[in-house]
Amino acid sequence: MPTSISIPSIDVQSTLITVGKNPDGTIGVPGADNYNKAAWYRNSPAPGQLGSSIIEGHVDYVDKGPAIFFRLGNLKLDDKITVERQDGISAIFKVDELAVYQKDEFPTEKVYAINDRPALVLITCGGQFNGTIGEYDSNVVVYASLVKPS
Repeated sequence: MPTSISIPSIDVQSTLITVGKNPDGTIGVPGADNYNKAAWYRNSPAPGQLGSSIIEGHVDYVDKGPAIFFRLGNLKLDDKITVERQDGISAIFKVDELAVYQKDEFPTEKVYAINDRPALVLITCGGQFNGTIGEYDSNVVVYASLVKPS
């Protein structure tokens, strides 16, 4: 199980909490007490194992301001991401792609793909905030590939 994430280029350091699925089948998100922590989706592989490991976090939070993934959209190609695991392995990834998707065009199959290689996908909200419904209209998604487990 992953325990923490570090992304030096955007000053992210967080212990990881775990989330599952909501009753409607969507991925859960950190609650108010954990608004500034990243969350590993427990139905995805552990970072460094085959497949896409999913870690998400809030961009900001009502009445609290910027959150853990506020600068996720500032990542650049080849930036490094380190995920520490309970077994002592540090899974180090490099950013391969950054994309912004309208929520109604979210590429579920691509994001949750069963890969033949270890991958990491980071997700947060982005785009324009709709105050009427209290949601952003897009998601920022970062795709990264394993450089090395150590």
